Amino acid sequence: MPSAVAMQRLYPERTVVCLNGDGDFLMNGQEFATAVMYDLPIVVIVADNGIYGTIRMHQERDYPGRVSGTYLRNPDFCAYARAFGGFGATVERTADFADAFTAARQSGKPAIIHVKIDPEAITPATTLSRIREQALAKSVV
Repeated sequence: MPSAVAMQRLYPERTVVCLNGDGDFLMNGQEFATAVMYDLPIVVIVADNGIYGTIRMHQERDYPGRVSGTYLRNPDFCAYARAFGGFGATVERTADFADAFTAARQSGKPAIIHVKIDPEAITPATTLSRIREQALAKSVV
C-alpha cells in the first residue's frame, strides 16, 4: 500500500495496481485514507482467504495440522473503501473480476477490489491439504 500511494503521486499519468493478501492489507490498509486524501486513483486488489497464508503454509509444511494464530476475522473491504470515499467492489467468481476492475478504473477514485478466495488454494500450484499430506508422508518415512 505505501508503495502504491508513492508511485501514484510520482507518476499520476500511470495506472497503479496494488496486490495484497488480506493479512498484508490489514497491516497497511490505513494508507488507503492517504490515497483518498490526495485523490490518487490506485486500484487495490485484496485477495481475501481469511488467513495469514504464507505463515499457514509454513505451519502445514513444518508442523502439519498444528495451526496457530493464522485465522483472520476480516472486515468487508468493499465497505472499507466506500467508508473513506473510495470505490469498492467485491468479487467472488473469476468471471466477475474484469468488470470489477474496469469499474474501479472508470470510477477515477482510489479503489479496493475485494477478491474472496478459498483458503485451501494457497498457491496456483498447490493446496494447504496437499502441503499437509506431503509433510505427513515425509514424517512417516
